[in-house]
Amino acid sequence: MKLRLHSLLVTCGIVSSLLIGCTSTKTELSRIPEIELHQKAQTELENGNIKSAITILEAMDKNYPFGPYSQQVQLDLIYAYYKSGDLPLAVVSIDRFLKLNPTSQNIDWAIYMRGLSNMAQDDNMIQGWFNVDRSDRDTEFAKTAFKDFTYLVSAFPHSPYATDAQKRLVFLKNRLSRYQLKVAQYYTDRGAYVAVINRTISMLEQFPDTDSTKEALLLMRNAYNQLGLINEVQKVDLLIQANLENMPKKEQRSFLSQMTSVLNGN
Repeated sequence: MKLRLHSLLVTCGIVSSLLIGCTSTKTELSRIPEIELHQKAQTELENGNIKSAITILEAMDKNYPFGPYSQQVQLDLIYAYYKSGDLPLAVVSIDRFLKLNPTSQNIDWAIYMRGLSNMAQDDNMIQGWFNVDRSDRDTEFAKTAFKDFTYLVSAFPHSPYATDAQKRLVFLKNRLSRYQLKVAQYYTDRGAYVAVINRTISMLEQFPDTDSTKEALLLMRNAYNQLGLINEVQKVDLLIQANLENMPKKEQRSFLSQMTSVLNGN
């Protein structure tokens, strides 16, 4: 009897799997039991069938919003949207998850995924392939990703995602400071020296330990010099000297070469 019952269950499982595999609409998926949909969604995700997984997960999210798998479905959708490259929808899903599940044990993962999604939106793969300098493009997504990772390492310092978030913060900080340097160079080229000074002061406050800020000091010195503010020039010289003393010899030579270029008006 048990054997016959087991055989029946196996047969039903196979039929259900075939039904799910053949379903193409969410209406048809709504007829499949939640547990079977969940198992199929997990299988599709594991096999890399992201689009199929999204179809099943979206049907579960709609038809079983308060079911036992509801929170896991939301998490799986976030992952699936991210993997499929639908980054804006991934971010929307993350914000929804955080709102609906404020006490979830997966909050740190959700914030980490939001940082990854925003960081990915800041990237441009095609330009990367052709070695195009992308430092002057808009920084909206980079700033948002920076906030996400900063919050993660601050609120969840022991999270398994905190270490990677720290590394990404270093990358993003350099990305944002390079952009600020580009702006300072733009103002320099147009003789907007007060704007150069203000921009560099902002960089010193936000990104004091980046190479771009060290380069910006040269533009700041030039700006003060152009405005005839000799006392301020001397103060910047002290900052430049302090940075030189902490640089390896090879970097010192490069930095001094840049200084000569700036002083010559190039």
